Parts: sequence; C-alpha cells; structure tokens
Amino acid sequence: MTAAETNDRAFFGHPRGLSTLFFTEMWERFSYYGMRAFLILYMVTPAEQGGLGFSDPDAASIYGTYTGSVWGAAILGGIVADRFLGQYRSVLIGGIIIALGHFTLAFKALPFFYTGLGLIVVGTGLLKPNVSTVVGSLYAPGDPRRDAGFSIFYMGINLGAFLGPLVAGYLAQRVDWHVGFASAGIGMAFGVAQYVLGRKRLTPAVERLAAQPATTSPRAAEAPAAAASSGGFTSMEWKRIGAIIILFVFATLFWGGYEQAGSTLSLFAERYTRLELFGFSFPSSWFQTVQPVCVILFAPVFAWLWMRLGAREPSVPMKFALALVFMSLSFLVLVPAGAMAQSGAGMRVSPMWLIVAYAISELGELCLSPVGLSAVTKLAPLRIVGLMMGVWFLSNSFGNKLAGSAGLHQLDAAAEPVRSRRGSARGGRCHHVCNRQTDAAPDAARSSAPHSTTLSHGSREIPSEAQLQSNARTCG
Repeated sequence: MTAAETNDRAFFGHPRGLSTLFFTEMWERFSYYGMRAFLILYMVTPAEQGGLGFSDPDAASIYGTYTGSVWGAAILGGIVADRFLGQYRSVLIGGIIIALGHFTLAFKALPFFYTGLGLIVVGTGLLKPNVSTVVGSLYAPGDPRRDAGFSIFYMGINLGAFLGPLVAGYLAQRVDWHVGFASAGIGMAFGVAQYVLGRKRLTPAVERLAAQPATTSPRAAEAPAAAASSGGFTSMEWKRIGAIIILFVFATLFWGGYEQAGSTLSLFAERYTRLELFGFSFPSSWFQTVQPVCVILFAPVFAWLWMRLGAREPSVPMKFALALVFMSLSFLVLVPAGAMAQSGAGMRVSPMWLIVAYAISELGELCLSPVGLSAVTKLAPLRIVGLMMGVWFLSNSFGNKLAGSAGLHQLDAAAEPVRSRRGSARGGRCHHVCNRQTDAAPDAARSSAPHSTTLSHGSREIPSEAQLQSNARTCG
C-alpha cells in the first residue's frame, strides 16, 4: 500500500473515488426502487384507469420474473466485465442502458413495457456487480478501511432506495404512471453524468483491476502452484468459492422473504392497509421508503456494535443466521394484521403493522447484505471476482422469483375467507351485485386520482361512483 493511497481520505476518511461510486449507485437504486415501488400496482390497475389491467397471477409472475432477471443478469455482467469490457466500461454502458429502459417505459404501448423491462435487466446486469467490484478495488490489499467503505457505499444504496419511491412513486400514483417511469430514467441519467465526470477519481481502482492478472496476489501465495486443482484454482481458492456458495444459499432464503415488499406486501398495503398516518394521506408506494430509512438509521448502530464487540463479534455465518431470524420475526408480526384483514369486507388495518414489520426485516438485512458484499470481495479469487460478485447477486435473483411466486399464493389465501363470506351472504343476483360493489366502495372512494389507489381484485374491476348509484337504484 503506497503512501498516496493511504493518504487519500477526501471522502469521510476514504478515497475520493468512493464518492463517485456512492452517487452512481444512489441514482441507480433511485431508478430501480422508485419504479419497483409501483410496478405491480401499475400492472393490476384497470386499463381505463391508465394501468395494464393484468390479473393478479399474471402481474405477480411478471414481477417475479423481472426482478429475478435483474439480479440474475449480474452473473453474466460479471463475466462480460472480467473477459471483455472491464469493470469501468461495464458500469458506464449498464447505466446508459438502464436509463434508456426507464424512458422506454414512459411510452404507453404494451411492447414498450416489455422492451423497457428487458433493457433494465441488461443494464443492471452490467452495472450492479461491477460497481461493487470497483468499490473493493479502491482499497489496496490489507487496507483496514475496506469494510467501513462498503458500509458507506451501502448508505448510498439506501439513500437512493428511499428517495426513489418518494418521487417516482408519488408521480406515478398521483400524476401519471408514465411520468413516474420517466422520473426514474432522469435519475439514472444523473448517475451516469456524475460517473463520467468523476472518472479521474477512479483511476487508482481501474489501474489496480487492470494489473491484477499480471500480479502475484497474496492469496495465490497461500498454496504452492503445485497444489492447483481442476479448473486452474488452488485448493484454498476452491474452499473460498465453496464458502461463497454456502452464503449464497442462506442469502436466497432471506431475499425470498425480504423481496415480498414489492409484491405481496405492496398489494396488502394498497388493498388492506389505511393509507393515512397522523392525519396525513400518502400513496401506498411510500411504504417502500420504510426499509431504506431504517437502514440509514440502524447502519451506524450496527457499525458501532460490531466494533464494540471486538473479538466477540459474530462470524459471517452467525450474522447470516441472525438475518434469517429477524426476517421470520417480521412476518410473524404481520400474522395478526392478516387475520384482521380477513375479518370483513372493506377492512383496512393500521399502517403501523407494515412499518414495524419492515423495520424488523431491516435488522436482518444489515446482518446479511453489507456483510455478504464485503465477504465476497475478500473470498473470491481475483481473476474471477466479477463472476463471484455475480453469483452473490444471483441469490437476489432466486429470492425475487421466490417472492413473486410465494407471495401470490399468500395473497390468494388471505383473500379467500373474504370471498367465502361474500358468497354465503348472497340471496339473489341483485343482492349479489350490490354486495360486491358496496364492499368495493371504500376503496373506490379513497382514490384521489383516476388511477392512484383503486385496483382490481383478481380480474374484477372496482366500479365507478356512477355505477354504484345506478345499481343502488336498481336494487332499491
């Protein structure tokens, strides 16, 4: 480690390049989480209200496939960077493609919808694993600031995840869906612009990455060349790869629960939760801001705690186990809320149920996500560090697809008792029509914009006020 590298502490005691990557990732997460906050709501909203009018099963399937592909593409992005483009250019090209994807979604035709999602998948696959790799390369081997640097970088991720739903979610639900998509694209464009302007700050990291294949790593010295096994890796490197795979399995289980925030819990918030707190009304997409706010609040506490524990600090596997425990507790908190939501048609529960559940889930994320990022950059053999970072993000892919599939079944199970009670109360066709539409009235009355908070339940569309009055006269 040179003296110049040690003395580069311009960004909160860290290399200046960290600031460039901090804001690049912040704007990328702004675009991703801003759009994700209302994606499934846009898909299930009736076409006459500006949405796509998809059924719940179709929307959940598309959501799970899209979010799973976003993270799954990271493994290909790691390979492309390692073998062809390099990390810096992969991040740049990925950011440009992501911005194009969001701007494509701003057009209303259905082909633009699928094309835009596809572009975001490709762009995120190039950007996501490689920006983390560049962060790790800002620090020379043995630099004790590395883990703290990733904690700061993780704050940028969550700052973007907080601002995205506030801006894009509000514009989508209260102004126009496609304005929300466009705002996400503008955010990514800001990220690309500052990434290019900060190119010189990344020079040490880019040079270190370029020199790695020709240098002798301290890791390579851990085992003699004669110990190289199949695949060109030493036995020690294979053990490190095996450790990453084990972490991958536990991370997949965690993300399968965590990512239901954008599917099951997003629909639960829209349909069964009061969208008002302390007299203030808000769009349901704003629930997606609770998790990043908790990370911003809790991250310094966790950083202090790990330092305070010193030699008693839990190991990486123990931190992963704690993450799964916290995620389980967050869903247990929602069990009473789910029971109350099933207790009667039109029932809406307090928003505090979701807020508390999200806060608990964030305790788990802080035990897993930043720890996993740091562990992969330290464990992965240098010549395949991009690939291994892609494998790490593949756990998000499997978790997101699991969340999209499992979440749909949970929502259907929660809605079934309500449907059964409605069916048993029907005494005739006129009574049947009045019951269905009267039950939907509280949701329809809550909408302050033509498409903002009124959704279809399955393939059933909530009627307009004029239809309700007409049916009331007919049944009266």
